[in-house]
Amino acid sequence: MAAGYAELLSTRYAARLLAGTLVGRLPNATAALAVVLFVRAQGGSYALAGALSAVYAVCNALGQPLLGRAVDLYGQPRVMLPASVLSALGMALLAAVGVRPLWPACAAMVLAGFFTPPLEGGLRALWPGVLQRADRVHAAYALDAVAQEILFALGPLLVTLCVELWSAGAALLVINAIGVLGALSVVVSAPSRQWRSAPREAHWLGALRSAGMLVLIGAFFFVGLALGSIAVAAVAYADRHGGGMVSSYLLSALGAGALAGGLVYGARQWPGRPEGRLRLLVALLALGYLPLALAPGVAGMTALAGLSGVFLAPSLACAFVVVDRHAPTGTVTEAFSWLVTTFGVGSAAGASVAGPVLERGGPGAGFAVAGASGIVALLVLLSTKRFLGDPVPSAVSCADAPVRAENDRNGAVEPGFRAGRQA
Repeated sequence: MAAGYAELLSTRYAARLLAGTLVGRLPNATAALAVVLFVRAQGGSYALAGALSAVYAVCNALGQPLLGRAVDLYGQPRVMLPASVLSALGMALLAAVGVRPLWPACAAMVLAGFFTPPLEGGLRALWPGVLQRADRVHAAYALDAVAQEILFALGPLLVTLCVELWSAGAALLVINAIGVLGALSVVVSAPSRQWRSAPREAHWLGALRSAGMLVLIGAFFFVGLALGSIAVAAVAYADRHGGGMVSSYLLSALGAGALAGGLVYGARQWPGRPEGRLRLLVALLALGYLPLALAPGVAGMTALAGLSGVFLAPSLACAFVVVDRHAPTGTVTEAFSWLVTTFGVGSAAGASVAGPVLERGGPGAGFAVAGASGIVALLVLLSTKRFLGDPVPSAVSCADAPVRAENDRNGAVEPGFRAGRQA
């Protein structure tokens, strides 16, 4: 397994692109915590911190697919780097003006959120051209999903360290400066500079004109909702079982399960169509969430949390493959950005839904929201099977022919593999 990932990362530019993308995404991964710590340091309330974080999240959700479409139209460097700088300037504005008066702080959040660069979707658009083989690309999707768990674990620690060493305002500046450097590392690389999206049909719906994309967006909204509800329910569970680090145990176990599952999933090739495999993985993911509603003792609950995360990264990695197969030609970055955005919106919705449920039914009911959401995600996929059949062959660009031929020579097992063009 390790040898397979080592071979992938030894491919020219692969390690640099993965690392640069993760570093570039650091500001987005830590924004909620960094904003809360800054607002509290300024004497603001948790309600104000939550409101500013919500402004950031909403603008981020609006900006990601629009910027993704711009990347497909104009290339990565022309969009990614200016967007990264503008987003960092938004956070710098917040650090400079504080939270009083309120309108400059809101304007800063709009700027920072909307212009967050779609690095995640951009990386997945680059993988086919860099790795050249479908099996390696699918392993890269899994490794990317695993790396996210590391990012979301280490990012908050870095923010806290900056606050302890300097201040909450300095943390905003440092984290976002690091993010710009990460984006710069990606966009000055040859794959990013040379990548061009395949020619696209002019259509205002862009990636959303694909029925398969709409199915994926609907399903992964509920997967995100499940995760958002778990995060809130874990805190309520900790309050009833000793507080302190209990919620961290649960969330860390979930992340560890996702990491292990993603590494195992990406280490081998899988036969058959990814659409059918995605339904199976989401079914297993939903089954993993259901026992959380039992809310046993801390040791048992930690074990259940770990098991519930095992199929998360594989589900995401498989979804990325399905997106690549069903996104209309010339919209791949936008399509990946839509999935990322929907997942994040679902997570925020899950946190909102879990709150009232916890008030009435306690931690068990809160975790039951996750199980129910997983079931709904599965039902979406099962009830729309006809929209996730084999992609129409004409949707594959002629520019993909060399890559498809290479896949055939190397025994790639999944049809429909596509890549962006190299200039």
